[in-house]
Amino acid sequence: MSLSVVILAAGKGTRMKSALPKVLHKISGKPMIYHIIKEALKISEDVTVVLGHEAEAVKDVIKRYFENVKFHIQDLKNFPGTGGALKELKTKSDKVLILNGDMPLITADELKSFVVLKADIVMSVIELENPSGYGRVIIKDGKVVKIVEQKDATKEELETKTVNAGVYLIKREILEEFLPKLSNENAQKEYYLTDIITLANQKGYTIKPLYVKEEDFKGVNSKLDLAHAEEIMQDRIKNELMLNGVIIRLPKTVFIEEGVKFEGECEIESGVVIKGDSFIKNSHIKANSVIEESHIEYCTIGPMARIRPGSFLKDTHIGNFVEVKKSKLLGVKAGHLSYLGDSEIDEGTNIGAGTITCNYDGKSKYKTVIGKNVFVGSDTQLVAPVKIEDDVIIAAGTTVTKDVPKGSLAISRTPLKIVKDFYYKFFNK
Repeated sequence: MSLSVVILAAGKGTRMKSALPKVLHKISGKPMIYHIIKEALKISEDVTVVLGHEAEAVKDVIKRYFENVKFHIQDLKNFPGTGGALKELKTKSDKVLILNGDMPLITADELKSFVVLKADIVMSVIELENPSGYGRVIIKDGKVVKIVEQKDATKEELETKTVNAGVYLIKREILEEFLPKLSNENAQKEYYLTDIITLANQKGYTIKPLYVKEEDFKGVNSKLDLAHAEEIMQDRIKNELMLNGVIIRLPKTVFIEEGVKFEGECEIESGVVIKGDSFIKNSHIKANSVIEESHIEYCTIGPMARIRPGSFLKDTHIGNFVEVKKSKLLGVKAGHLSYLGDSEIDEGTNIGAGTITCNYDGKSKYKTVIGKNVFVGSDTQLVAPVKIEDDVIIAAGTTVTKDVPKGSLAISRTPLKIVKDFYYKFFNK
């Protein structure tokens, strides 16, 4: 498809009431701008993001996810507004699709509809019961006559319920002809891209409206909008997963970030959170567990467990109130109330309740390595760096401070002292 895509992301987004640039606010684990670029790249190899406010910060974030995106810096001081954003911008293709950086719910399928419609300019419109706050689109005989911003609209124009959804497909020659003619003589003193519609109409170009779904073209201008967009994105993510065979109990209570992958028979119970680039295969994640940036195969996790980033678990059972961090567990059972950080634990090993790996000395992190068929008794502290070889028993209440050889028993306990009748003496009974 011969098409260039331009994404307008230069604004400050003051209504977000945040120091963070608007387009970097996250939805389902990824910045808003990420979702838009991902869909744009499905339909075009020529994608340009127009930056202005905090340009370098936004650019750095985008580069973490995409290599083949171009950038254009808007001169906000001299040419503010959507029209000013396109000044001096060069594109490869004859057709230019212009998107906004605060529309994270837009899809590639919706964007393809712009190319199908034959016109010199195609612009997206939505019918709203309450159009307050939006630019109005004046349509006659199936063609767009003009777009007027709410602050500049007449009383009659304000009664129009057809509003501008903010996405346009414009022939490059039209942009080249009319961008230099844009004026900032309006209430906002900005250069409006929408004025091109009026100029092109006067010149006899064909301008057709494309009616689109409000949900897909929803703009995010506040943290309330952000929350609504999050709900929609979450529904999409979980609906697709369930259609592909994942069981999700009470899906409205579950949060799964964009990019999480599932394979085989998986079941997710209520209250579960799965974040980052996690991979879940043939596993059961029980209620109220949290998984972050981890790889899990043939496991049961939870309820109320936490698997922190960098963990790899296979054929393992993790029970309630167990926390695993940056660890590799193969065929392990850790039933409850344990912390396993910076560790490698091999098959057949059982971790007793209250066991912790003491992996941090206040300056550095150290590793705990546990072999096969090790029985770790309850309330054990493993002071890293330490290695426990195969076929070892560690007695309950032991603090392990040195390596334990194969086949051994490790035990450290203070002898129990019993003082007869002390209770009666203490309470004077």
